[in-house]
Formats: sequence, structure tokens, C-alpha cells
Amino acid sequence: MKNKTIIRHKAQGPGLLKPGIKNLFLLVPCTLFLVTFLTGCFYKFNDVSIPADIKTIRIQTIENTARYKNVRLSPQIADKLRQKIMSQTKLTPVNENADWDVACTISQYDVTTSAISDQQVATNRLIVGINITKTDRKTGTEQKNYSISRSFDFSATLTLTQAEQRLNDDMVRNLTDEIFNRIFSEW
Repeated sequence: MKNKTIIRHKAQGPGLLKPGIKNLFLLVPCTLFLVTFLTGCFYKFNDVSIPADIKTIRIQTIENTARYKNVRLSPQIADKLRQKIMSQTKLTPVNENADWDVACTISQYDVTTSAISDQQVATNRLIVGINITKTDRKTGTEQKNYSISRSFDFSATLTLTQAEQRLNDDMVRNLTDEIFNRIFSEW
């Protein structure tokens, strides 16, 4: 009988899982600490800052005033931004009378040389710049204006059309993330 008790005790480990009130006093604070810590990390990771009284958002059609116009880019970014807002915030996208109104304009879409090898262009760079205006209609505070710019490198052996096809997913994802971060993070 004594051997069975000793074997069971050793299988449970060095005292942490022994039944009794001592473990309850240890387990509850540790659990609360872990839950608080993990929840805090998750919130900081998202870092989305939305006042409690803001419930709706309107993403206007993204205008393109750049010299060269990629006609697919504006609607793709707008759609991806709406999806991201719906999945990562509690805001409801609406078409009018929104608490927050967001307008974006693609103001730059330029190609430059970024690398030369053996006196030949080796890499080109596509630079996309977007201006963002966030209007808080709920509080009537002043508009906030932001500008973002992202660069996308591609081989000089590709035409711009070929490069756009290859870079499209990265451009949409990266530009959407930048816009989202500017709208919802006060930095």
C-alpha cells in the first residue's frame, strides 16, 4: 500500500500538482497573471485605437491622381481595406453618415532605376504614394491628414505591366496595411 502511494506521488511531479488548498492559492494568481499578460500582449500587438463612441466608418472610392494610373489598384486597395476593418475592428462600414470618413488618393505612381550592374539597369523601383484624410464626424474634430509611400523593386528585364502583375498582391497588402495603421494608430 505504501509503495503505491509513493509511485503515484512521484508521477504527479515535485509538489505543484498535489491536491489541496495550497495549490489553489498558487494556481489562481498564476492563472490571473498569465491571462492578464497574454491579453495585454494581444492588445498591444494590434494597437488599434478607436474611441468607444465611434461605431461606423466610410471608406470612400480611392481616387488616382498620379501621372500613370494603375486602374486595378484603387478598387483592390479599397476592398482589402474594408475587409481588414471588418475583420480587425468592431466598426461597421457604411456608405453615408459614418462616424469616421476616410478618403484616400493615389498621388504617386512612379518608376525609377534602383540598381545598375555592368553599366545596365538591373533593378527598377515602383514607388506608390497615397494621401489619406480621416474626418471624425462624430466629434467634429479637425481632419487628420497622412501620407504614406511604399517602394516595390522589380527586375529591369520586366515591363511595367509584367511587374505590376507580379507585384500586385504585395502592393495591395502592404499599402492596405499602411493605410490601416495610419487610420487606427495614433503615431
